[in-house]
Amino acid sequence: MSKELKTGIISLLIIALGIWGYNFLKRQDIFQGSARHFFVEYDNINGLSEASIVTINGLQVGKVDQITFNPDPEKKGTLLVRFSLQNSFEFSKNSIAKIYPAGLMGGQNLAIIPDYKGDKAMSGDYLIGEIKSDLFSAVGEKFNPIQSKLENVLVHVDSLVMGINQTLNKEARQSLNRSIIGFESTVYNLNKTMRSVNKLLEDNKVKVDVTLDNTKKITEDVSKITEDLANAELGNTVKKLESTIDNVNVLLVGMKNGKGTLGKLVSDEKLYNNLTNATKEMEELLREMKLNPKRFVHFSLFGKKPKPYNEENNNKNVSNDK
Repeated sequence: MSKELKTGIISLLIIALGIWGYNFLKRQDIFQGSARHFFVEYDNINGLSEASIVTINGLQVGKVDQITFNPDPEKKGTLLVRFSLQNSFEFSKNSIAKIYPAGLMGGQNLAIIPDYKGDKAMSGDYLIGEIKSDLFSAVGEKFNPIQSKLENVLVHVDSLVMGINQTLNKEARQSLNRSIIGFESTVYNLNKTMRSVNKLLEDNKVKVDVTLDNTKKITEDVSKITEDLANAELGNTVKKLESTIDNVNVLLVGMKNGKGTLGKLVSDEKLYNNLTNATKEMEELLREMKLNPKRFVHFSLFGKKPKPYNEENNNKNVSNDK
């Protein structure tokens, strides 16, 4: 092999390695087949650069090929991003291409949020573009409303302080100082009172302990009494009492209905009248025996015959011998 041929072969290898290295630095694989290309329009790419990676669900599937201004005069100023996908994963035209921060150290990547409804996305189609705020941007967005509110509060506080300074003249400020001094004296007296109370408690600690022990003992006694009452079978006693009351009620109902001796005595009017008449006759008999004992006990063999019963004298409680 001639020297010139060897030089030519080495030159071709160096050129091929240079091309491969250049594409490698641009994250292009010259040995890969043709890829699908898609476009996205953005008003601001937020630091996205060429050769940034493209991911789907966190998996790298491609890279950003080119970023240029949109040639359409009606969309002047917008940016057109062209990226390629080496993966054959399919999704619809409604999918979103979102720019997101690659990390805290900076840099942006492009993530495809796939949507499977609608027509399938073909090479050369346009996708919907969105930008995800990074940590500092999100903090700034959250802090901006708070900052404006804080500024408004500070303005009001400044106005309030100025108004107070204008309202409080020298005498008012002196009065306010006296009030503060008086409040300080009140706090001092309160602390002094608390120290006295603490000393009183320390001096009577033994008595307080004895009182607490007595209270504990009383509580235990009450608990024991309660337990004894609970174990006294009050339920059976109450049941027996209810049974007794039921029997008494039955007895009273029987008496009311004229059943039994007591019932007849209470409800039989004829028996009541007979007892009343017998009582009345017994009373008259006793009165007669008292007024005219000779009619019942007579010892004289020759005496005169006793006079017969006189109802009128008996009612007047007068003896027949008169």
